[in-house]
Amino acid sequence: MRSLFGSLHTPSSLGALGVHPPGRENGGGVWWALLCLVAGGLQAAALAWPLHGWSLPGTTAGQPSGWLQLVSLAGLVLALQRSGGMGSAAWSGWLFATAWLAGTFWWLFVSMHTYGGLAAWLAALAVLALAGALALYYALAAALWHRWAPPSRSAQALLFAALWTLAELARGRWLTGFPWGAGGYAQVDLMAAWAPLVGVYGMGFGAALLAYALASGVAWVGAALGYWFGSPVRRSMPGSGIPPLMASHTTLQWSGLWRAAPAAGLLLALVWSMLGGGEAWRAYGQRDTASAGTLRVWLLQGNVAQDEKFEAGTGVAQALNWYPQQIAAAVAAAQTGAADAPQLVVAPETALPLLPQQLGTEFWQPLLDGLVQPGVAAPVHALLGLPLGSFSQGYTNSAWGLSPASAAAARAPQARADPQASVNLASADFYRYDKHHLVPFGEFIAPLFRWFTNLMRIPLGDFNRGSLGQATWAVGGQRLAPNICYEDLFGEELAVSFRDPAQAPTVLVNLSNIAWFGDTVAIDQHLHISRLRALELGRPMLRATNTGATAVIDHRGVVTHQLPRLTRDRLEATVQGRSGTTPYARWSARFGLWPLWGMCLALVLLIAARRHAH
Repeated sequence: MRSLFGSLHTPSSLGALGVHPPGRENGGGVWWALLCLVAGGLQAAALAWPLHGWSLPGTTAGQPSGWLQLVSLAGLVLALQRSGGMGSAAWSGWLFATAWLAGTFWWLFVSMHTYGGLAAWLAALAVLALAGALALYYALAAALWHRWAPPSRSAQALLFAALWTLAELARGRWLTGFPWGAGGYAQVDLMAAWAPLVGVYGMGFGAALLAYALASGVAWVGAALGYWFGSPVRRSMPGSGIPPLMASHTTLQWSGLWRAAPAAGLLLALVWSMLGGGEAWRAYGQRDTASAGTLRVWLLQGNVAQDEKFEAGTGVAQALNWYPQQIAAAVAAAQTGAADAPQLVVAPETALPLLPQQLGTEFWQPLLDGLVQPGVAAPVHALLGLPLGSFSQGYTNSAWGLSPASAAAARAPQARADPQASVNLASADFYRYDKHHLVPFGEFIAPLFRWFTNLMRIPLGDFNRGSLGQATWAVGGQRLAPNICYEDLFGEELAVSFRDPAQAPTVLVNLSNIAWFGDTVAIDQHLHISRLRALELGRPMLRATNTGATAVIDHRGVVTHQLPRLTRDRLEATVQGRSGTTPYARWSARFGLWPLWGMCLALVLLIAARRHAH
């Protein structure tokens, strides 16, 4: 029998792809299909356990489970090892991925039906159609694995990991990209040491390799037990305790073991980092980063109901009252010299749900006059999420940064003495960030799909795109780099700001409104996405959200402060900025994800070519 990594083998009925020779599918196809569906569902649950009343051993509500992700992906591998052809392998991969993706972002139903007004059946169909379409990447990966899988188990494992990672990369980049729920996010705790080295997709490669090894080990044990229980008892060879099967047929081929060494070494490194050496490896990935001082922050969570957010008499009134109140309280604390007074106040995405020119002087005048703060040693700065633009120029999903200097420029000295004076909202001194990576259908309309968005009631559903790598904002000795909503899914885009280490951001700030998806696991999933970005880039992440999760994450990916979801409150914290760069930040800033594309493609071509040659 071929060993897991080399050519220690015995002639037996065990084929190259599993316990059956290639091309002959194990019976019970319905059961294998059911296994793929269940495993796919568990893969989704591994990202953040969705149930609060019941959980599997080792899982916690709202938290990721790296072990569950490995086990669930191993279930797919078992099915693939018993597939009878490319078609059945593709079918297994598609079933698994469809269940996984639909189980991951099922909450899109809430945004489309509850808040968008789309018929329930059509919203459910849309979620399934999206999951099924994205699952085609993984179906293709499974089919190609079956077509090109070589006899060597180690090469099979590397081929599976490479093809699976290519499918993840394609989903995350092609057609604007939708990488929500990538398998590597389930490993944010278990494989955290690898994040600053290889990023989420590299972690996914490692997880796929481990899952293949786990499945192959289960198949080996099952086959060995089946053979042992089904075989007659025979006397061992004289002078040894070796059963006749192993003694007569086992051969050791050192060349095969040498070829297996890279895969075996990588697996051992992965297991060691997960079980015993995680802290040392994590320190290695962060070795070139250092403290850049501290910043006192208030993160605001308005908890404005999504169905009221754009209603003048309810959500709009609440937002225009509560957020300025919090900024005024921060300014008052700074003016008294309180030690815990914030230097930065952050309000979430579209905290102000109207265009600045719609709010008028009566809103901006007291806010800007308060932020001028003459004579305050550590003045307050405010970062506000709001839409910008006009009907003629188009709109952007943006954040405005208001400093004492920009507030003074907008309220010229003579204007501040005159309460009736106008406010210059076109001041070039306001810091401005425009969202670059827009959400399909929510923020831009894909070609040929305007009919679909017209079925829903989504305000401002077609935004202009901001540029990539926008300038940071200097506040309290820190350089802040905002990102809005699901932009923090794209680590390679955030890394663009790290091309010049001397000007790289020291603090990342995410402004989000997840109220579109209700009180669902989307809140937990997004929190863990932000944790992984903090790990990859070696920077703290501040999260100001409408309904949750408003939190402070340090550069190690640890949540240090967090508000309860669906509450109206402010989170007061002191965050440590970081300078320097991680290995991931360095290579992804220069090359994006191309090194991973190249490595995986090279592995696939090399293994496929060697199989063809043999």
